[in-house]
Amino acid sequence: MAETLQLNSTFLRPTFFILTGFPGLGSTQTWLTLVFGPIYLLALLGNGALLALMWIDSTLHQPMFLLLAVLAATDLGLATSIAPGLLAVLWLGPRSVPYAMCLVQMFFVHALTAMESGVLLAMACDRAVAIGCPLHYPVLVTKARVGYAVLALILKAAAIVVPFPLLVAKFEHFQAKTIGHTYCAHMAVVELVVGNTRANNLYGLALSLAISGMDILGITGSYGLIAHAVLQLPTREACAKAFGTCSSHICVILAFYIPGLFSYLTHRFGHHTVPKPVHILLSNIYLLLPPALNPLIYGARTKQIRDRLLESFRFRKSLL
Repeated sequence: MAETLQLNSTFLRPTFFILTGFPGLGSTQTWLTLVFGPIYLLALLGNGALLALMWIDSTLHQPMFLLLAVLAATDLGLATSIAPGLLAVLWLGPRSVPYAMCLVQMFFVHALTAMESGVLLAMACDRAVAIGCPLHYPVLVTKARVGYAVLALILKAAAIVVPFPLLVAKFEHFQAKTIGHTYCAHMAVVELVVGNTRANNLYGLALSLAISGMDILGITGSYGLIAHAVLQLPTREACAKAFGTCSSHICVILAFYIPGLFSYLTHRFGHHTVPKPVHILLSNIYLLLPPALNPLIYGARTKQIRDRLLESFRFRKSLL
């Protein structure tokens, strides 16, 4: 009887969802476009410039820079998967999203997040081999092996994230069609479901811990090997040079995992103490800030990229 009453108070799977943005902020959320608009523009320009530079300059067609190109492409995809819809909601108000498109967005957001984490792990392993076994590096790390590793990361990200939309698609009844969020996040959609969502909750938790936990352990292990190798170097200058080659990657790792960890902890353990708009703000910062910062970090701290960018600017000035 209770189940019948619950089903009567709900409706069948909607043809579309309505994204409302930040609940409770109303028209004041329009001002957030002044924050997220420039962040997205910076992500587009920065990652686009990196990809163009590495495409044009054949001297950058090396394994380390190929991984950086994959990271830039992932950043572009991740930012573009949510930023246009986010800006539309902030500027124009609530908008409707077809049910199928919502599931597609859910897949790409989570898959690209998993892909980014995997690429950071691959880059840490690359640096560990470069510093720990410099003489064998050209043999151990080749373009072909980087290509295979990237393909494996793509397949892994797709395989582990596919269950997200499939687990949502099996539900027929929903409490509402209004999502109090800026994009179709998995848990934001699951909150609307009528039925047993234990599998969704457990899979989401297990996946977050597995992806982030395993990748963070791998990155930590790689930098442990790097630190051990660096400490064996004979001079301080050699140590400083070795750590300098990793400094940009360390900054990128911190820019990705620290906002992500903070967002995850507040969502899991601060659900009743942290206001929902703060949760949503953190989740958007987590997805948009690293794509905007990564090109700046690599452009400023990687000598080869910095030199190529300066040369291109000088060449343009000479033409003018």
